[in-house]
Amino acid sequence: MSVPILEVVGVHAAYGRIEVLRGVDLVVPRGAVVALLGPNGAGKSTLVKVVSGQHRATSGDIHLGGVHVQGASPEELARLGLCTIPEGRSVFPNLTVEENLTLMSYAGVGVDAVLDTAYSYFPRLHQRRHQLAGTMSGGEQQMLAMSRALASDPALLLLDELSMGLAPLIVDELYDTVAQIAASGVSILCIEQFARTALRVSDYAAVMVGGRVVATGEPTEVLDSMSDVILGGAA
Repeated sequence: MSVPILEVVGVHAAYGRIEVLRGVDLVVPRGAVVALLGPNGAGKSTLVKVVSGQHRATSGDIHLGGVHVQGASPEELARLGLCTIPEGRSVFPNLTVEENLTLMSYAGVGVDAVLDTAYSYFPRLHQRRHQLAGTMSGGEQQMLAMSRALASDPALLLLDELSMGLAPLIVDELYDTVAQIAASGVSILCIEQFARTALRVSDYAAVMVGGRVVATGEPTEVLDSMSDVILGGAA
């Protein structure tokens, strides 16, 4: 078996005295889409922060592509191929779409390559290229955030609550693109509260409750066994 792109082993993390992650184990195989599901307060976003170097674990181990990265900074993880699209979309609202994308060229990727990647995945961004990012719809801003992430040529993409605040049709469209991105060879971990759309494009699923992963498996298997937990919100 090949080495997983991400392996989380026995990770604990806390905010002050409040323990949020209580021994998380999670594997993302290379080239796979894994949906990490669970209700609000399960610890999903804290796990993203720990994996991406934004919050320090109190114990446990994290391996990225077989390299032990526990305690690594976000910058070091980015150099190893980890890219995060955080909850709430991260674009520069007072810059145009094209200016947002051009900024990514400072990471060492040619401007033409950045723009080609963005516009091939999201033709709507080409139509909006001279529009200020802050005046676009939430779905279009999410497309821009995803495009900026892809410009870094990630090995592993963390998508934290991609669907938040978006209409179901837009969410379906975004997850269709997630499937295309995965088909290009990028491994993806989708953190979602709302399950069905994420499961549709996933190879595997994991469910978090109370700071632990309580179920893993293929999407239909997890949906059948954990539907009361993962379909608690709009699905």
